[in-house]
Amino acid sequence: MMNLLNGNEVSQTLKHEIKLNVEALKASGKKIPHLAAILVGSDGASMTYVAAKAKDCEEVGFNSTVLRFEASISEAELLEEVVKINNNPEIDGLIVQLPLPKHINEKKVTETISFKKDVDGFHPMNVGMMFKGLKTFLPATPYGVIQLLDHYKIETSGKHCVIIGRSDIVGKPMSALMLQKNCTVTVCHSKTPDVSLFTREADIIIAAVGIPEYLKGDMIKEGAVVIDVGITRIEDASLTKGYKLKGDVHFDSVAPKSSWITPVPGGVGPMTRIALLLNTLQAIS
Repeated sequence: MMNLLNGNEVSQTLKHEIKLNVEALKASGKKIPHLAAILVGSDGASMTYVAAKAKDCEEVGFNSTVLRFEASISEAELLEEVVKINNNPEIDGLIVQLPLPKHINEKKVTETISFKKDVDGFHPMNVGMMFKGLKTFLPATPYGVIQLLDHYKIETSGKHCVIIGRSDIVGKPMSALMLQKNCTVTVCHSKTPDVSLFTREADIIIAAVGIPEYLKGDMIKEGAVVIDVGITRIEDASLTKGYKLKGDVHFDSVAPKSSWITPVPGGVGPMTRIALLLNTLQAIS
């Protein structure tokens, strides 16, 4: 029987817990977490994400600051702004919303953020500590997936987990975290000749390939746990907003065979935002 891994519900539960933590900090006169976000240019999706993150902060009682800059800002000027925040003791966490304009080196910006304020978990220092299993800021999406598995008490020990995708943001860190949860981990990617050979043997599949409805029902075994990280806007003139959201999983054919599955939207997305709040709360401890 198929069950939903409901990210909306779990994120609300965790939000409530974070809010109680913040109220306890306030009551004892301690510092309230403060998250800063840098937004460069006027990309619609980026503006939506940053606004949502600011709203999340407000809901749990965090302080938040959004710094907006024109797309024409130079790389040197942006790095200067990052250093200012690094040196500001009032701010505990910093995210720089990606993508950045082409003339700015994203890697350089990521590495300039102090690893002590890198609540996105992208700094090489934090990535290294994650792979070593040390306490650190975890990349938000993989961290959100782990929270989801933990909440629903999905057994991972001794299970075969297949991850589709090897990005620095999801695939690679996800493999490290699932190894820490005692899974046998296989990572498939664009150069894997026949991904279905692996997915049909998997107890847990994490699809993070960025291709809408890539994983079909005939690619999984009965009872698999399926986590859909993908989210792509597909144009649809019949809808008021002009598009619909599709994941990397063909839900209609995969869901009947799976034991647990995340919906899109409402699965991994809300958990990514929650993970950012959890990292920011950790930043003051």
